[in-house]
This record gives sequence, C-alpha cells and structure tokens, in this order.
Amino acid sequence: MNGSLNGSLPIGRVVGVPLRMHWSVPLLVVLFAYGLGRQTLPVWTPGRSNAVYTVASVVGALLLTGSLLLHEAAHAATARRRKISVEDVTLWAMGGVTRMGRPQTAGAAFAVAVSGPFTSLVIGGAALGAGIALHALSGWAVPAAVLVWLGWANLFLAVFNLLPAAPLDGGRVLQALLWWRTGDRERAERAASRSGQVMGVLLMAAGWVSFLRGTSSGLWLVFLGLFVTFVAGAERQQAVLRTALRGLRVADAMSSPVATGADWLSVRRFIDEVAVESRHSALPLLDFDGRPSGVVHVSGLAPIPRAQREELRVREVATPLERCAVAAPGDPLEEALGGLRPGTGLPLLVVDGGLLVGIVTAKDVRRLMQRRALGGGGAGGEPG
Repeated sequence: MNGSLNGSLPIGRVVGVPLRMHWSVPLLVVLFAYGLGRQTLPVWTPGRSNAVYTVASVVGALLLTGSLLLHEAAHAATARRRKISVEDVTLWAMGGVTRMGRPQTAGAAFAVAVSGPFTSLVIGGAALGAGIALHALSGWAVPAAVLVWLGWANLFLAVFNLLPAAPLDGGRVLQALLWWRTGDRERAERAASRSGQVMGVLLMAAGWVSFLRGTSSGLWLVFLGLFVTFVAGAERQQAVLRTALRGLRVADAMSSPVATGADWLSVRRFIDEVAVESRHSALPLLDFDGRPSGVVHVSGLAPIPRAQREELRVREVATPLERCAVAAPGDPLEEALGGLRPGTGLPLLVVDGGLLVGIVTAKDVRRLMQRRALGGGGAGGEPG
C-alpha cells in the first residue's frame, strides 16, 4: 500500500529509501509471537517446554515482520526502477506503507502493485518448502513448524493483498488493468476505490460476526475493514477531484495578490508585521531580490519561545523553496496538484519569471470546485 502514517520513527534505509517504524510494530510482533507460541506450536509440536515455544515464537514473529518489510521493499524497488519517486517505507500494525509518487503509465502501476504479492508468494513458497524438507531430513520439528507457519502466513498475505480492492495491492492491479483497457486513469481509480469501499464493509461484517462467535481475531478484521473503507473513500474523492480539474490552469485557482514577508525578518517582526495581518495560514517568504525563498506555516510560529523570537530569523523556521510545491500560472492544475511530491503539500507557490504571482491553497481549490458546481467560471479568487 501507499500512503502516510503519523507516529513513526526513522530506523534506517531499505533499497535506498528511508525506513520508518510505527509505534504499533512491537505490538504486532507480540501478537504474532503469542499466537505462534501459545496456539500453533503446542498443537503442531506438542510436548516441548515453554522456553522452546517462547524462543521459537519470537524468532517466527521477527521473521514474519521481516517478510512484511521485504514485501514493501519490493514495491519501493520496483517504483524506483520505473522512475517513480519514493519518499519512504513504513512498517505498522497492518503490514506496511510505501509512500510514492503517481505512476505515469498503466504498465508501471501494474508492476509496482504486483511486486509486493509476488515477493510474498516467493517467500511463502520458499519457507514452506524449507520447513517440509527440514522436517523430513533432520526431524527438527519446532524449527520446521516455524518455517511452515511462516510460509503459510506469507501465502495468506499474498492472496489477501490480491483482493481487488484499493488500497490493497489487488485494487492497484485492478486499477492498472482498467486504466490500460479504457485509457481513463480517473475512471479506473474510481472503480478500484469503489471496490475497496465494498470490500471494507464486507471485511467489517465478517470480522464482527467472527467476534460474536467467540473469535477474538475478528476485531482485527473489523479494524482492517475500517481502514480499507476509509482509505478507499479518500482515494475516490481524490479521483473525483482530479476529473473535475481537467482543463483548468493553475491561474484559475490561485489567490493573488498574496501576503508575503521578507525572509530576513526576525520571527517577532514577522509575526507582528505579517502574520497577524494575513488571513492565510501559510505565508510565502521573499529574499533580498524579491524572489520566493520558502513558506512559513503560521501554526509553527506559536511554539517558538518569546525569548528566541528576536534573534531567530523567520527563514530559519520556514520550509525552504526546494521542499515547496511550485508551478507556473499556465500549468494544468490537475498535473500541478497530482505531481506534488510525497511529503510536499499545499500551498502551491505560483511563480512566473522567477517572481511570485500567487498561491494555491486547499481553500482555493474548494472554492473553485464550488464555482464549477454552480456553473461558474474558473477565474482566480481573493485570498482565503
């Protein structure tokens, strides 16, 4: 899956991109280990000590977590080979998330989507075969059982992820196939997200029935269904928005003129002279030559201690220009918004000839959509 998660910490790199771990991953490892050590291994290999079950279950849980990482790493590696920007890979309780840009062809979208389940199938088959062979050749029942469990878990992960419902990998595969067949990307995205919403409801229903019948794991299925339904709904809204933006230019949505501030001002002067007088929550900065140098989010100024506001320059707490979204007035609005890099959001700075001529905020886009719904034109609006 791709997307973003709060509450995660950087722990290294994988296939050349940052690797992050969500706080829920230790909980995931504990749940895996508990299920393996208290339920599966005692049934498959009875008569061993608790110490043996504990060690084996922890090793198995860590191996399965590593399998989830390889699943997401496959997405990231394939995306990079297809020239798609990848922000990071995050492990969390539902598996993993790879934040990346939008594929530009149906073939690239298909390759990225199918790479994860394919990796899980390979891992599952290899672990299952190794477990069976180990038991047959050596009689090491517990290690063999752990490998067999790991194999079946990965095979289940691959099959489950191939369900035709966004944001699962199968939904991405469905979207890519529909895109290739119809040539209409937004239509394919709407169909895949609608399938995701239906599948999410079915997962919640199945999980709830399972829980009422005494299976505690049914709650996990309910949470997964909620997640799928929520993300699929958000993706459907984005697809509808992109369809509505067709034919519009950045200038149609931008606010102009826009309040700006000099980047050499102290934080105190910037707050007193610029921020309190503006209705924008994000304000562009200009350098000595009058060219844009970054963006300051007003909400980020309040936590700065008053004692530091006189000495600290506002450019030191701003998002630098190279990390901001920038477009020209004549650029297609759909492409400008769809091309936002992972980790980069609105406002969109509108630059012409190196000079700032306006910005596009989320409120600007909403106002434009409201005017279009009413049959109005696409002219730019007042600051908002």
